[in-house]
Amino acid sequence: MPHEKPTLRAPKQFVDMQNDVTAAAIELATREGFESIEHVKRYTAMGFGTDQGKLGNINGMAIAARCLGKSIPEVGTTVFRPNYTPVTFGAIVGRHCRELFDPERYTALHQWHVENGAEFEDVGQWKRPWYFPRKVNGKLETMDEAVARESLAVRTGVGILDASTLGKIDIQGPDAREFLGRVYTNKWAKLAPGRVRYGLMCKDDGMLMDDGTTSCLGENHFLMTTTTGGAAGVMEWLELWHQTEWPELQVYFTSVTDHWATMTVTGPDARKLLSEITDIDLDKEQFKFMDWRNGKVADVPARVFRISFTGELAYEINVQANYAMHVWKTLFEHGKKYDLTPYGTETMHVLRAEKGLIIAGQDTDGSVTPEDLGMFWAIGYDKPFSWIGKRALTRPDTARKDRKQFVGLKPVDPKVVLEEGAHIVVDKDQPIPMDMLGHVTSSYYSPNLESGFALAVIKGGRDRMGEKLYVPMPDGQAHEVEVVSPVFIDPKGERQHV
Repeated sequence: MPHEKPTLRAPKQFVDMQNDVTAAAIELATREGFESIEHVKRYTAMGFGTDQGKLGNINGMAIAARCLGKSIPEVGTTVFRPNYTPVTFGAIVGRHCRELFDPERYTALHQWHVENGAEFEDVGQWKRPWYFPRKVNGKLETMDEAVARESLAVRTGVGILDASTLGKIDIQGPDAREFLGRVYTNKWAKLAPGRVRYGLMCKDDGMLMDDGTTSCLGENHFLMTTTTGGAAGVMEWLELWHQTEWPELQVYFTSVTDHWATMTVTGPDARKLLSEITDIDLDKEQFKFMDWRNGKVADVPARVFRISFTGELAYEINVQANYAMHVWKTLFEHGKKYDLTPYGTETMHVLRAEKGLIIAGQDTDGSVTPEDLGMFWAIGYDKPFSWIGKRALTRPDTARKDRKQFVGLKPVDPKVVLEEGAHIVVDKDQPIPMDMLGHVTSSYYSPNLESGFALAVIKGGRDRMGEKLYVPMPDGQAHEVEVVSPVFIDPKGERQHV
């Protein structure tokens, strides 16, 4: 039985602890004319918490009954939503429904990867081939052995990657160019149909959020690619700015990631292989780097993009996903003479890092600007209008000389592979806490360099070229490294233009 102390003028007497409903609020509800207990509930928010009134509703009903001069049964109870009786997480997300708890996404080529022994890793819910171990002398390769073989194959012959998971957004409308110019740091007004451009996308604080290529399919028609994990976020970002800031622009976005399967054929022999199964003229003067062409590949309508994430001659073949397996198998039939080698995401990371190409979210962490990355060439400082992040790049903080800048690291001992995330210091003998200059963002062993190598962000890094620094380890060791250019292979970019 609730106490008889006055409620309106007394100290607060809490009834529903989750929503801070007081006895005074319940009494006020009845004085305002709310006689139904469901109306009292909605007036006060009593019982709206996750406990569904279990902790306080009986007391609240008693207070309402007293105020209305009725019995508790006459006032009645509220309707309790499930789950009024607690249910364990195990009953909801048990082993029998694990795949429903965290969905798995598969590319159109997934079954081929399974049949050919791929090891997989999860990337943005997609199952991506990590590496393809082979049996050598009756023993299955380790990841390091498989990645070394795949990396050498791409640099010396030809390799193929299933890149279908890359985000793809179809952008159309008379204001599509204007919109691209506002969301990317660089210029888009003069990109001609048949051409491709790399773009950087920043948050409004000037920090890089995603990157990728966007191709001009027609005067008012573009295809934007994003990172695998960033696809949904970029789509939401485009819609947010269109709907809330620039609704006057006539531009429309459609996610087509699942519509197109993407196969990247890359390496010195890529042109020879692809020329056997396509009607597209692959002559280097007719089909230049950062061009794209419509045509047929293995008798299937395709878009072929001459872009490279390895620094080698490369073609990205996009076909409607239902035809992907046919095109993939045809490539392997013709690729036998070239020893066509499938490679996975780990090899992709090694190859792109050798060229100093970033992975948004790995080499960046929400505190890195395009200028920190040294990508001044991708910033349209003289665009006649503002773009997302432009104002932020004029702040004194983003112009500091001691900001962390993107560089390469070469261990003095070529056998050393640095730990990703490891801090970088000037003095290995400095007592803890040490003064940290930056950290390692990507680190691998390169069979092409025959050495470990790394990418990093270091305070004032571009002015430290040739300087020797140290990377201390938890075991007490401190690896000596030299600050170098982040481009370790083909610094002039000649291979991708052959």
